[in-house]
Amino acid sequence: MNDSGDLELSVVIPCLNEADSLPICLEKIQRVFRETAWRAEVLVADNGSTDDSREIAERMGARVVPVAARGYGSALMGGIAAARGRWVIMGDADDSYDFLEIPKFVAKLREGFDLVQGCRLPWGGGRIMPGAMPFSHRWIGNPLFSRLARWWFHVPIHDIYCGMRGFTRALAERLDQRCTGMEFATEMIIKSRLYGARIAEVPITLHPDKRIAHAPHLRTLRDGWRTLRFFMMYSPRWLFLVPGLLLVLLGIAGYALALPAVQIGRVIFDAHTLMFASMAIICGYQAILFAIFTKTFAMNEGLMPEDPLALQFFRIVNLERGIVIGLLACLIGAGLLLWAVNLWRLAGFGRLDYAQTMRWVIPGATAVNLGFQTVLSGFFVSILGMQRR
Repeated sequence: MNDSGDLELSVVIPCLNEADSLPICLEKIQRVFRETAWRAEVLVADNGSTDDSREIAERMGARVVPVAARGYGSALMGGIAAARGRWVIMGDADDSYDFLEIPKFVAKLREGFDLVQGCRLPWGGGRIMPGAMPFSHRWIGNPLFSRLARWWFHVPIHDIYCGMRGFTRALAERLDQRCTGMEFATEMIIKSRLYGARIAEVPITLHPDKRIAHAPHLRTLRDGWRTLRFFMMYSPRWLFLVPGLLLVLLGIAGYALALPAVQIGRVIFDAHTLMFASMAIICGYQAILFAIFTKTFAMNEGLMPEDPLALQFFRIVNLERGIVIGLLACLIGAGLLLWAVNLWRLAGFGRLDYAQTMRWVIPGATAVNLGFQTVLSGFFVSILGMQRR
């Protein structure tokens, strides 16, 4: 290991009471360093170990980086921030990832890729040794989330959960990651794709966990939910926009049937259908607004890169136009409601044919609701989009 001058490579290992397996990992890394003669370093990002992990790391030539904030992501962020190499390789301290495979990652990084993801799954060329991965992770969780990442974010990988990967330090600085838990790994992949990074995948072999003193830190249900939650937060299109559009279309279809009181067989679509259709339109419109709010906030805070389609939308639908559209909808709705009141007046303010009256009241109330939301949402989006000094 060479501590002087510019370093080519930093290997970062998050650590929390890993005395059982950490020596094996460090010995393999040092072997790779000796065989390649790279200008390299190894960092152990210690997350509050109470065993001999820190002493082992220092004795074996690693640089220990204490990280007080608890969490897998916190440990990695602390270690990556302290890294001095042009490239960074990260991997767990349980010896499930074979650090002798580091040259595969470096070779891809030398080709110009920004992120090189390991793949343990057979359909991506990887290999899983017997007992190395639970059945639910291998056949359910990992394939499901990996397919979801390819579908929603067009990520060109097959194993989104693989914790052994290489990346440029420049990319890490650009991503400015926020997740402190296990979802840190998926955040890196998704944000890399959103920011246009060049991504490659290399097959690796997963080995059984060598730890004895404690169980794996990964919790299936908790970390699976965190991953799904992160996916949804980073995809307002699928969380808010698409469901919202479907609800609005369903509501419009309901209006098309209910306003003329269409009868199909013995089924009559009347005022009750109109009420359900209005509910669908209002809920769908709120979901669409949430998609706009989320996208605006994420872009302004640097959580997502600027989206050309979103920027074009904001240029067309600005605050002033939103206010005009919203007020127009309110006026139309108020007109319909006033017409309903007039019908009541003509009936001497007595009983009405509610099936007919609701054809004016429900659309009127819906239009006022949508118009009012549009005006307030226009101001709120403008506030979210303000640039801070």
